Amino acid sequence: MLYPESEKVVALKRRVVSFMDRHVYPNEERFYKEAEELGPWKVYPVVEELKPKARAEGLWNLFLPESDHGAGLTNFEYAPLCEIMGRSHLAPELFNCSAPDTGNMEVLARYGTKEHQDRWLKPLLAGEIRSCFAMTEPAVASSDATNIESSIVRDRDHYVINGRKWYTTNATDPRCKICVFMGKTDPDNADRHRQQSMVLVPMDTPGVQVLRPIPVFGFYGVPDRASEVLFENVRVPVSNILLGEGRGFEIAQGRLGPGRIHHCMRLIGLSERTLERMCRRASSRIAFGKRVSEQTVTQERIAEARIMIEQARLLTLNAAHAMDTVGNKVAKAEIAMIKVAVPNMACQVIDWAIQAHGGGGTSNDFGLAAAYATARLLRLADGPDEVHRNQIARLELRKYSN
Repeated sequence: MLYPESEKVVALKRRVVSFMDRHVYPNEERFYKEAEELGPWKVYPVVEELKPKARAEGLWNLFLPESDHGAGLTNFEYAPLCEIMGRSHLAPELFNCSAPDTGNMEVLARYGTKEHQDRWLKPLLAGEIRSCFAMTEPAVASSDATNIESSIVRDRDHYVINGRKWYTTNATDPRCKICVFMGKTDPDNADRHRQQSMVLVPMDTPGVQVLRPIPVFGFYGVPDRASEVLFENVRVPVSNILLGEGRGFEIAQGRLGPGRIHHCMRLIGLSERTLERMCRRASSRIAFGKRVSEQTVTQERIAEARIMIEQARLLTLNAAHAMDTVGNKVAKAEIAMIKVAVPNMACQVIDWAIQAHGGGGTSNDFGLAAAYATARLLRLADGPDEVHRNQIARLELRKYSN
């Protein structure tokens, strides 16, 4: 193996796979049913039943690097574990490793005060509450984060917050108690990257209104609890600011680096599961006198899928290694490359699997429709393909600018 795994990681992988076999896969049908019947405003009982089991087995907060609260894994070590979790929409939350909570916990751990950590980080680490991250806005092209218009205005010992956000993941969840909100404290600053700040907003603060859940390709709650949230004259103490005024963009970049690689790790696992489903389906169906798996076009797609998954995995492991050794800022090209390559790979693999399943593939009987919704969403979330490609090109051109 090009990237050998430590004994610690091998042991954890074995335990995670065992948990998936015993608790996750047998409960997926129930999970999707509860999500459909209860909707995005409710807690799904299957999740609350299984979380204590994962915690009891020590499979908890595995994403946290060098932390007393987690397994102390590097990004590189966490990658194969995150990939296994990504095979199922049900799994990440059971291990307390789901977005946006992972990113918000890292923000609180890195940039929060002791008061912030005692009040919000500890219950998040314990899986007692959930959180949301409010950055994207419907009124502006949010692919350029400097376009954000929401305002954070100081009024003596409080900030007054106004803005409309959407695709605020988790906001409809009744367990969502804290929001990491990004807005402008200094809109006239000549440096467009110093205009924004991040502030903690408790969800029960007067003026916070969750307007609606937003479907992702018709799915509410799975794969995402995307939400639209209105903030009208919301007052929070000045002490709720993270790191200080004008540091919002800096925090966002620090937060999104690990988030992007986690999304890619999970997508590789989802793609592996999809290829497995495709192979089993093609081997079990007869069309025009022979198995679908014997059709040359099917074999070509299976081969291409395997090649693409392996390429994506190696690229992602390389990015994880770079993040661990030179830091997120220096590894920005590697992170940008996987953010383009992996979701596009997943979309193609899932599309081929849908085709192999025929009409049934467009339902969610085989989990493929929800899988495609996830992969397609992630070509936009945490920055669209175009933004990452532009960054990659600029970094490449910089090498030859002399």
